[in-house]
Amino acid sequence: MTTATTEPAAGAPTGTSGRPVELRPDGGKERFGVARSVRYLGLLLFVVIVMIPVYVLFVTSFKGAGDAAPSRAWSLPQTWTLDNWQTAWTSLSPAILRSLQMVIPAAAISAMLGSLNGFVLARWTFKGANLVFTLILFGMFIPYQAVMIPLTQLVLDLGVPSGIPTLILLHVVYGIPITTLIFRNYYLTLPHELIEAARVDGAGMLRTYWSVVLPISIPSFVVVLIWQFTNAWNDFLFAVFFSSSGNGPVTVALNNLANGALLQNYGVSMAGALFASLPTLVVYIILGKYFVGGLMSGSVKG
Repeated sequence: MTTATTEPAAGAPTGTSGRPVELRPDGGKERFGVARSVRYLGLLLFVVIVMIPVYVLFVTSFKGAGDAAPSRAWSLPQTWTLDNWQTAWTSLSPAILRSLQMVIPAAAISAMLGSLNGFVLARWTFKGANLVFTLILFGMFIPYQAVMIPLTQLVLDLGVPSGIPTLILLHVVYGIPITTLIFRNYYLTLPHELIEAARVDGAGMLRTYWSVVLPISIPSFVVVLIWQFTNAWNDFLFAVFFSSSGNGPVTVALNNLANGALLQNYGVSMAGALFASLPTLVVYIILGKYFVGGLMSGSVKG
């Protein structure tokens, strides 16, 4: 008994098996195009909503004192002027320099300590390591307001100078939980054979970390440095408690700029806000893609 086989019609497209391939009707392309258009319109609407405050900040920063009024917040300046930017820069430039002196060492030190903690807790474990890791993470959930009074007394007892030195210490200490978590999750994704090979070669814990682990930790360092830089730069609570207008960061100076005059100058305040946000914006523009890549590299295990 023979089985009849059907041959594909002449000119019909076939796949690798020789069987005819069913073509998608034009309606599928149309539906795909409509869905993509709706998605892009939704993203465009989201961008417009997010950029509305930026537009108000930008146009108001170029308005004169009489033109920068709430009733004209959406209007373009009647006369464009750079006086607001000059005034804001004169008032904020010393504080911006102090903020840089604070956030750079604070981010670097907390990143290094978090890397060491994460390596030990992930790859050089000891008895009770999980308990220690849990206790470290508790620091992420303690509200700053709840410990502000005892923290102030502790800083006074330690004799740390007020202003930038105190803020560096506080941001390093309070940055350890999140940096430890990020680095631990990243180091858990490293091949176990890599650490074992270093041990077989006679490398101890510090040598393994310095020669093997640290060179491949760049993605996590980028994530942690951006995170800590942003948190320390935007901090206002610690800055108000432990510094003054003469030795504090840019957030304190910006608050004094906005509230220091009897007649509110919205143009100067908006220009100052743009100046204060510019460093973090530059950091995200330059390192944004590395930030996302670093987060993904440590998201497999945890």
